[in-house]
Amino acid sequence: MGFKAVHYRQVQRSREEEAGAEGVRVRWLINKENDGAQHFAMRLFDVAPNGHTPKHSHSWEHEVYVLEGDGIVFCEGSEKPIKSGYAVFVPPNVVHYFRNTGKKKLRFLCLVPYV
Repeated sequence: MGFKAVHYRQVQRSREEEAGAEGVRVRWLINKENDGAQHFAMRLFDVAPNGHTPKHSHSWEHEVYVLEGDGIVFCEGSEKPIKSGYAVFVPPNVVHYFRNTGKKKLRFLCLVPYV
C-alpha cells in the first residue's frame, strides 16, 4: 500500500458504538488494514451532545487534538475541560474517557500506536 490523501467524509463512519460508549462515531482515517500504516492509526471521533467514550484503559498511549466542540477528558482520576485547539496526551495504563459537555458535536483526532 502507498500514499493516501482523502477527505474525511470519504471514510466510512463506524456503524455500531463500542460497548460503554454513547453517541460516538469513529472514522479510521489511516490504519494498518486499509492503508498499510505500520506504526500508528489516525481516528476521527464525533461525540454527540451528552455523549461519551467508554471508561477504559489499555497498554498504549494516545495523542488527541480537539477540532471542535466542548467537553471534558477524564484521566488519572481528574477531569479537565477541553475545546477546539486543545491537545491531550493520555499515558498508557490510565483509566480515561472523553465526554461532550456542549450543545454541538465534539470532534477530535486520536492517534494510537500499534503495539
